[in-house]
Amino acid sequence: MAPQTETAFVSKTQHYLKVKKPLLERQRRARMNKCLDTLKTLVAEFQGDDAILRLDKAEMLEAALVFMRKQLIKQQAPVSPVPMDSFKNGYMNAVSEISRVMACTPAMSVDVGKTVMTHLGIEFQRMLQADQPQQQQQQQSKLESSPISRPVSPASSGYHSDAEASDAAASPQPSSNPMWRPW
Repeated sequence: MAPQTETAFVSKTQHYLKVKKPLLERQRRARMNKCLDTLKTLVAEFQGDDAILRLDKAEMLEAALVFMRKQLIKQQAPVSPVPMDSFKNGYMNAVSEISRVMACTPAMSVDVGKTVMTHLGIEFQRMLQADQPQQQQQQQSKLESSPISRPVSPASSGYHSDAEASDAAASPQPSSNPMWRPW
């Protein structure tokens, strides 16, 4: 007798389970590993630390999340107006040094010294006035972007006018014309 060759009918489901599913799973894992490697190198570049390259996948993902949270916190941190304050301080130091040098120079005319100091004072006032709208605009944007939560006291009626009165009492307004002094 001749051996019988059975042509077994393979259903689409059986074919999918035996051939396609493992192939698709390998492709999915390969994509994930490629993306993880890319993420690993990007975080290593931005951190400037190659220690992340030696971590396993879970630790690398945790380190990437920590790094992204730090970056988010850095972006949300308010930018302080230190450069302008530093410039003002430097300007005032320069003005006082000029005043000291002119006072020590025997051939210096009083009128020239007065003219120079007046000019420096006017420029400083102009610089302050130019800086005030920017500061007010920054303060206004901070107030608009962050809701202020006030503690409710038993004496407060909860009306808007109570909040305005407490604001006026809590923060006195700075004078609009600060006096400039070269010393």
